Amino acid sequence: MHIGLILLALAYVLSQFFRAFLAVLAKILEQDIGASPDDLAFASGLWFVAFAAAQIPIGAALDSIGPRRTAAGLLLIGGGGGAAVFAMATSPLHIAIAMTLIGVGCAPVLMASYYIFAREYPPMRFALLASVMVGVGSLGNLVASYPMALSAELLGWRTSLWGLGGLSTLVALSIYLWVRDPAKVEGETKGSLAELFKLRALWFIFPLMGVNYALPGAVRGLWIGPYLTDVFGADTSAVGLASLLMGTAMISGTLFYGFADRLFPSRKWMLAGGAMVTCLATFTVILLPAHSLVLAVGLICAIGFFGSGYAVIMAHGRSFLPPHLIGRGVTMLNLFSIGGVGILQFASGRVYHHYAGTGDTVLPYMMVFVLLGACLVAGLLVYLFSSDRAA
Repeated sequence: MHIGLILLALAYVLSQFFRAFLAVLAKILEQDIGASPDDLAFASGLWFVAFAAAQIPIGAALDSIGPRRTAAGLLLIGGGGGAAVFAMATSPLHIAIAMTLIGVGCAPVLMASYYIFAREYPPMRFALLASVMVGVGSLGNLVASYPMALSAELLGWRTSLWGLGGLSTLVALSIYLWVRDPAKVEGETKGSLAELFKLRALWFIFPLMGVNYALPGAVRGLWIGPYLTDVFGADTSAVGLASLLMGTAMISGTLFYGFADRLFPSRKWMLAGGAMVTCLATFTVILLPAHSLVLAVGLICAIGFFGSGYAVIMAHGRSFLPPHLIGRGVTMLNLFSIGGVGILQFASGRVYHHYAGTGDTVLPYMMVFVLLGACLVAGLLVYLFSSDRAA
C-alpha cells in the first residue's frame, strides 16, 4: 500500500502542477497563440469545472470498483491525452479543450488517496495524513512556478508539455500496477447522494469548502502572473519567483493546519480564524493596490498560507460520514471545493474583462480581488453555524 500511496502522491504533484502552470505561461501563450488573460481564465475555469463535475461519478466508482482503476484510467486518458492536446495547441480553443481533459484526468487522484486513508487508517489521523498528502502534492505548485518558466524559456512550452504528457502516462500505468484497493466491509450497505445530503451537519461546511480554496487557487493558478506584470511591470522570471514563494507559503500553510489540527481544541474555530486572516490580507491588497511589489507578494503569500486549510475542512466534513458514504462524501466535498474555484475563475475572468474596458490598469485586478474576498466572507459566515467535531 505504501508504494501505491507514493505513486498517488506523485500523481497529485502533477494535478497541482496542471492547475497552476498557466500563470507563468500567460505572456508566452499570448504572444504565440493570442491567448488573452480572460481566455486563460476561461481555460483554467474549465479545468476546475471538469474536475468538479467528475467528482460525482468518481465517488460512485471509488465505492464500487475502487481507487486503483478509477485513478489510473482517468489519469491515463485525461492527463496524458490532455497534455498532448495542449502541446499541439494553435488557438485559445485548443487550450480550453486540453485543460478540460486534464481536469478530468486529475480529478480522481487525491480522492483515491483520501478514500484509502478513510478506509485503512484511524479517523483521528485523517486530517494529518490528508494535509501531508496535499503538502507533498503541492510540490507540483512549486514546479509550476519558476521551474516551469525556466523550462518554457530553455526548451519551449510545447516540448515541456510533451514531457509532462509522457510522465502522466507513466504514472497512470504505475498506479494500475501498484495501488491496492482497500478490502470491502462485509455486509456494508450501498450509499447514495440522497442519503449524503440528509446529513445536515455538512450543509454548513459545503459553503466554506466552496470558497476557501477558490481565493488562493485563483490567485496562484492564474491572476498572480497578469497582476504582477500589468500593475508592477514584473517580467517572467519575477512572476515565476513570486509564484514559487506563494506556492511555498501554500505548502507551509497546509502542513501547519494538518499538525495544528492535533493541538487546537476546536477544528471549527481554527479554520474560521485562518479564513478571517485570509480575508484581511485580501482586502489589504484591495486597499493598497499598487503600493509596492514586495508588499503585494507578501500579502499574496499570506493569502496562500492562511487559505490552505482545505485538508482540515475535508477532515471536518469526513468526521460526519458513515463508512458506506466515504467515497461519495469526500468527492462531494471536493466537488464543492474545486467547483467553487472553477465558477470563480469564470466569474473573475468576466469581471476582469468588464473593467479592463475602462482603461485603468489596476482597477480590473482590484475588482477580481473584491469578488474573491467577498465570496470567502459569505462562506465563512455560513460556516460559523457549523457543528464542531475534532475526530
